[in-house]
Amino acid sequence: MNSVLLEGSAIITVDDSNSVLDPGWIFTRNDIIENLGKGEAPKSIRKEADEIIKVPGSAIMPGMVNGHTHLFQTFFRGLADDKPLLNWLEECIWPGASELDADSAKVAATLGLIENLRGGATTVVDHQYIHIDPQIDDAVCQAASEAGLRFILASGWADRNYHPPLTESAQTVIDRINPVYKKWHGAKNNRIQVGLAPLIPWGCSNDAMTETIAATRSWGGSTHLHCAETAIEVKMNIEERGLGHVHWLESLGLLGPDIQLAHAIWLDEDELDLISKRGASVVHCPVSNMYLASGVAKIKEMLDRGITVALASDGPGSNNRQDMFETCKATVLLQKVDRLDAGVLQPEEVLHLACRHGARLVNREEEIGSLEIGKKADLLVIDLMTAFSAPVHRVASAIVYCATPRDVLHVMVDGKLLIKDREITFTNEKEAISRANKSAGKIFQKAGIPTRLL
Repeated sequence: MNSVLLEGSAIITVDDSNSVLDPGWIFTRNDIIENLGKGEAPKSIRKEADEIIKVPGSAIMPGMVNGHTHLFQTFFRGLADDKPLLNWLEECIWPGASELDADSAKVAATLGLIENLRGGATTVVDHQYIHIDPQIDDAVCQAASEAGLRFILASGWADRNYHPPLTESAQTVIDRINPVYKKWHGAKNNRIQVGLAPLIPWGCSNDAMTETIAATRSWGGSTHLHCAETAIEVKMNIEERGLGHVHWLESLGLLGPDIQLAHAIWLDEDELDLISKRGASVVHCPVSNMYLASGVAKIKEMLDRGITVALASDGPGSNNRQDMFETCKATVLLQKVDRLDAGVLQPEEVLHLACRHGARLVNREEEIGSLEIGKKADLLVIDLMTAFSAPVHRVASAIVYCATPRDVLHVMVDGKLLIKDREITFTNEKEAISRANKSAGKIFQKAGIPTRLL
């Protein structure tokens, strides 16, 4: 038995009523939230707790879902600043990624998962499209298993028009993913899930899309893809196929509730209606969209249509951080300035996107995304008594506009503390950083990319 009582904090439940228990307590046993309430915990609860953690001056909230990232890019942050998407790929990502092997991918993933946990994400969707070494998917899943967080491997592919070393046939994709699916899908108390992830529409043929999505659906996995990220990519699809990205998916009969559309910026009204009608999800990456000058997604229009809009950092190669606090703040600010409407989104709404919509994205809303009795014990404890947040007049506002990774005191996933008193519990963080520096140096040296690591 493993039971933990957290008390003395403002609990932001992110439930249907946006309930705030201030002060409040939450009691977890094994991997489940067994009880929670306002005020002081009952004596009976205190007696049952194996561990009592007092957290006055803090906020407890559900763990956030980072709905789209590329963990291998922890090695690439800052290497290709100030470039548009296609130049960024050609001049940095492709040459470096071509030298990645399973060992270096695991090192990069481990560092990236530490960063995600510190940045408030307890669930991570990794669009992992590097398969120079066919063991990379397995290595990344192993890193997630050791870290203990919730993880979705979105195994990426392209079968045409892409960097040749990263291009493969649909059958190769399916043959490669089968053992990964059998080993990892549903593993570690169902914390790890596996799906396929067509990389970009211009890199994927119609037949390969149909074959791989059918394969993923056969085991109940999801399909994750970049969609309408830049205007030029949409123009390319219209010139070749006569259709924008969403209409193209619809024409193939593929658009559905298991389709996750990352970015989804350059969409017309009909495409938004189609996404809503078919129940597909959107993953919004505001910092990356600004970093690459890709554009502004129509988030309010999507929400008005009832579309699931999860939030994400995108990969460290185009952000350069995996920080969900930053993502939440950027989501609000970008919509404000784009629409010239200071009240377009409220902090509580943004937390729903980061938590509840994220849980819906990965088909786990019955288990995660809010702090309620019977749900999984996935949560964050955030210190708000800092010079950056205090005085706190409205807790949700302090989280969205003030909190950063430096304020994360504890992180729990499946009832296990992966960060305790600001310290990573599952590995030596300094050693993980050192390994990443050494591994990245070797890769960029092989790739002929000039860099000077600290």
